[in-house]
Order: sequence, then C-alpha cells, then structure tokens
Amino acid sequence: MTDGNSLAGGSRASDRIEKVLRRIRDAVAAGIDWVQIREKDLEGRDLLTLARGAVAAATESGSRHARVIVNDRLDVALAAGAAGVHLGGESLPAREVIRWYGETGAPDDFLVGVSCHSLEQARDTERAGASYVFFGPVFDTPSKRPFGAPQGLTKLAEVCRAIRIPAIAIGGINATNAAGCFQAGAAGIAAIRLFQDAPDAEQLRRTIGRLLSAE
Repeated sequence: MTDGNSLAGGSRASDRIEKVLRRIRDAVAAGIDWVQIREKDLEGRDLLTLARGAVAAATESGSRHARVIVNDRLDVALAAGAAGVHLGGESLPAREVIRWYGETGAPDDFLVGVSCHSLEQARDTERAGASYVFFGPVFDTPSKRPFGAPQGLTKLAEVCRAIRIPAIAIGGINATNAAGCFQAGAAGIAAIRLFQDAPDAEQLRRTIGRLLSAE
C-alpha cells in the first residue's frame, strides 16, 4: 500500500508521484504481487497519473502476478487499466460498485475488495459479490486505532474459515508476525511501513523472501 504523505510529505504533486512510483518499481522488481494506490488527498488528475504509472511499472516488470488496485475511485481504476478497486468504510457499498462496473464493460477478472473489521462485515462483503476482504487491524498500529482494538490472530482465523473469498490481513503487520497471519489462513498481508520504509530494493527483496518462506 502506498502512502505518499509519509514518503514525500510537503512535496509538489509531481515530485510526490515520482517518489511513490520509484518505490512501486522497487517493490514490483522485488516480488510484490499487489500494489494498492492509497493516496486519499491527491486530486483526480494526479491520482490517475500515479495509477497509470503504477500499471505501466507492473507491466514493464514482466511479472505475471503484479496487479495494481486503486482505493475508492472506480473511475480512476478503470481509466488507468488497473486490476481493481478497494473500498473502505466511507466508500460506496460494494454491491453498488460491482453493479456499476459490470455495466461499464470492465474485464471479468476486475477485482473489488473491501476493508472489514468484523466477522459479520466479512460475510456481508462476500454475499455482496466482492473478490476479497482486508481484515484487521490484526495487530496494534497507530493508523488503525480509530477502528478499535486489534482483532488478533484468533479472530483472523475465524474470518478465514467463515468465508470462501480470500482474506488479507492488515494492521501492524511486520516481518516477524506475518507468519502467524499465514498460519491463521490469510491469503496474504497488506502493509505500508513494512514495504515503504525499506531503505533500498535489496533489503526489500530480503524482506519479501522471508515472508514467502513463512507461508
């Protein structure tokens, strides 16, 4: 997940976009398979520029698995040729988004994901026809404290057993506790600092290697 504010706070939009794209290129080259564009304060035109750049980076990497997901903005995701859109608590309901993108002629494999913070939300999201859920916060992290206390691995495992679509763990994930998420049944993990704070591409490759070996 990207966070241009922490990576390049105060920079011009063009400089911020380039810094985020540089990190995305490093991450895709290191083996990341999903890139989630999470830039809530970028204007639509700048967000589209970033999303198109991310899609190009994923394509140029030659990876068959690298996908770009855009937060909230279905219009930007479709215009950029992204693989999907991710919906948060303040986004439009998943059922409506799925109906709308179906009417646009979007690819059959276009993804719609939803952030969930309870078992019932995860079940409702699956019934709405979503492709996957983000579940958390699994561990304590400042950015997720507004959503309540950490859910923990036991609750994560309960959600993973209860739904058939992939559940991706989020919230306080690091190279040490990621293994527990996979053991609980998570299909993957999502994080900002874990990937964005790596000082160079080589360290990022080592981190990803450890995560893959933990699955």
